[in-house]
Parts: sequence; C-alpha cells; structure tokens
Amino acid sequence: MTRLPRRRPRALILLAAAGLLLAACSATDTTAGAGQDSAVPDPGTGHLHGLGVDPADGAVYAAGHHGVFRLDGGEALRVADRYQDTMGFTVPGPSTFLAGGHPAPAGPEARSPHLGLIRSTDAGRTWQTLSAEGEADFHSLVQAGKVLYGFDSQSGRVWAGTDGGRSWDKRAKVEAFDLAVHPDSTETVWVANGTGLQRSTDGGRTFRPVPSAPAVVAVEEPHPGRLVALTADGRTLTAEGDRRWTQVGRLPGGGEATVLTAVSARRLLAADNTDAVYESADGGRTWSALHRPTTGQEHH
Repeated sequence: MTRLPRRRPRALILLAAAGLLLAACSATDTTAGAGQDSAVPDPGTGHLHGLGVDPADGAVYAAGHHGVFRLDGGEALRVADRYQDTMGFTVPGPSTFLAGGHPAPAGPEARSPHLGLIRSTDAGRTWQTLSAEGEADFHSLVQAGKVLYGFDSQSGRVWAGTDGGRSWDKRAKVEAFDLAVHPDSTETVWVANGTGLQRSTDGGRTFRPVPSAPAVVAVEEPHPGRLVALTADGRTLTAEGDRRWTQVGRLPGGGEATVLTAVSARRLLAADNTDAVYESADGGRTWSALHRPTTGQEHH
C-alpha cells in the first residue's frame, strides 16, 4: 500500500544508470543486491511507502526509498543488503511480497528507471520481474482475492489483473495516494487522494466522489462494510460503508501520515513522513511506536 508521491531529481540519476546498463543487462532476475558504496553512511529506510506482515512468521516489514526492512526490536534491518527504491508494496501471502518502484542507481537491476511489478517469494531476499518493467511505477498495490490492483504514477491510471500481475488492464485515470478494495466485492475500489475519497463499483473503470468524505491520504477496508483511514495530520477515522465518519484516534508522532495497512480489523500499521512506524491493536484508537528513525536520517 504505498503512498504520497515524491518527485525528486533522483529520477535523472536512474535514467543515466539505466542507459549505461541497458546494453549489458537482459535477464529479468533482480536477485543481486547492494549497489551502495560501503564508505558511504547507511541512509536508513528513506521515506516509507509500504508496510506489511509476513504470515509465515508474523514479522513486520517496511518498504522505503532505500530498500525493504524487517522491523525487529525497534530496529529496521535491511533485507539482503538491497537498496531499491520500493514504492508500492503488499504482502499477499506467506513470504510473498509484491512491489514496484525504482532500482538502486548502481544496482545490477538498473535496466530501467521503473521496476514495473516485481515479486519475492522468500520475504524480500530475492526478486523477479513479473511485468511492466520500464513502463509502470506502482505507488500503491492491493490484492483482493484473485484481483490485483495497482496505481501507476506514470500513466495516472488504476491497473487491474487477475493472473498474479503478469498482465494488466489499464482502467480509470485518477489522482491517487492510496487504493482500498472491498474484501468480498472486488469490483468496489476506493481511492484516497488527500482532498477526499472516490469510489468505483466497476473495478476501477470509473470513479465518483464520495459525498462528505474527509480529506484522507490512506484508506483500508479491513472487513466488509467498515473503512478505516488516515488524514495527513494523523487522525484515524472509521466509517460504516463510506459514510458517517468518526475520529477514533491519532498517530502520536506529529508527522504527516503517509501509510496505512490493516493486518486485521483491529490490528493496524501506519507510518508518517518522519519514517516512524506505529502499530494499533484496537482499530486505531491508540498507537505505539514500532520503529523511530535514527536522528539525522535522510528524509524525502
């Protein structure tokens, strides 16, 4: 689930790296890691765009500009020494991650500035390209039953597929920070755009504004008929359907909220633009810190 897009000059670096490596690289395997000079201080997570829990062992993972991290004992441990810029991120099954974003500039997978859709089946240690390499920059990904939805920041469209992300149908063009899908009715899709909420009942082909919806930046439907969302100032809101919104809590850090993931109806994960990660065990009423970045860590 990934989120507030950040445009930055790094894209120029990625384009240059992709041009140099395009002739030399042809494999779709993105298993090699690193791409970071050992003499350069570790940049930390970078701005976080995705959170998830691996059902294989219950570990919490965070995806950011500088890799995918396992959160353990208050620390963010980079997986497999990889520095790829991981934007869209979701955990559809045990040890299985789906992601989009950009390769590390010096990494061997830097064939293109956009990763398309990549998949790991070993909890982020290795990755393989599934589709849309060089075309799509997925800033949000959500799996609902057999349907995978993604928001591609390059086309500005919602994409949908039913074969695990190997092929896509490009649907409505919308402004989106985050996507949510009804867990039972996968044709019902919500888009949070920071100014309100839009709903589709035809699988993302068309959207209409939800009347009187708050200005949310992240939204989830952890169980049918109940939405939970975050505003930029960190308020946690819930609604029956997408009406009658109620504030139930607030993130404690004071940063700008960016990410929300519902592990279950009551267990929520969230992050803000200080790259802190929070967890709630009561549906967003109270929150505790899982990870706070080291002082002076770079943010974007």
